[in-house]
Amino acid sequence: MFAKRRIGSLVAMAAVGVLSLQACGQASAQQPRASGTAASGRFPRPTVVDNRMFPLVPGTRFGYRGTIVEGGSTTPHSVVFTVTDLTKVVAGVRTVVALDQDFLQGELQEQELAFFAQDAVGAVWNFGEYPEEYENGRLTGAPDTWITGTGGAHGGRHMLAHPAVGAQYAEGRVPAIEFYDLSRIVSTSQVTCLPSGCLRHVLKVDEWSPNDPASGHQIKYYAPGVGLVRVGARGGDSREYLRLAAVSHLGKTAMAQVRAAALRMDRRAYHISKVYRVTPPATSSS
Repeated sequence: MFAKRRIGSLVAMAAVGVLSLQACGQASAQQPRASGTAASGRFPRPTVVDNRMFPLVPGTRFGYRGTIVEGGSTTPHSVVFTVTDLTKVVAGVRTVVALDQDFLQGELQEQELAFFAQDAVGAVWNFGEYPEEYENGRLTGAPDTWITGTGGAHGGRHMLAHPAVGAQYAEGRVPAIEFYDLSRIVSTSQVTCLPSGCLRHVLKVDEWSPNDPASGHQIKYYAPGVGLVRVGARGGDSREYLRLAAVSHLGKTAMAQVRAAALRMDRRAYHISKVYRVTPPATSSS
């Protein structure tokens, strides 16, 4: 989703019409793999993602606007994130499928399918990503694809069930593509302002990659009942800044178009990525 490190799939919101606006683990990427009885026990309702700080409601679309600062130049950057009504079984767990599109100066740079599931205690897990890269409007491949449980890839927690200041956790670890992101809760009481107004009790998360210190830190802000509302940066050779600009709720026709686009990607992925072939096809939950 980003030129260097991405918000990742990691740009999801709840279904809100207008912005009216505690338990942690060590920094290790645990493996959320499960099957049969184990899956139903650890992930009893995996596609009902109602985590207060990272809810995923099918049919909502979020638009982000901002810039990328690199080499002394500033470039317009935007992201469109849509929660589809598709699900996909990954490592024995049925996950929610999100469609994430990244634009640089209005041109599509990356288009990604991302997979999430919520566990029994309310934590949201990353289960994999299929990020297609584009250049001059042409697909150039998806080299950073990963699926948890395949090729040594380990999914991690995207959002804790009860975020507490000082909690540190891994969002995932994939040695094959040198992906290893750590997150630390900095504050649970931030105030963050958008053009539409200011939000209180905002969660501030510091994210970085030990494998890529030159990338610096991404600072993410999550509002209760909304989700990610702002992204900042500290250090790094490429810094990205985004703010939530719009939230819309897709009608039947628009939802069908998004579903079709995601299913085309899902089918294409089997031809492009060997890693992806371990998963069964995505299916509609509607």
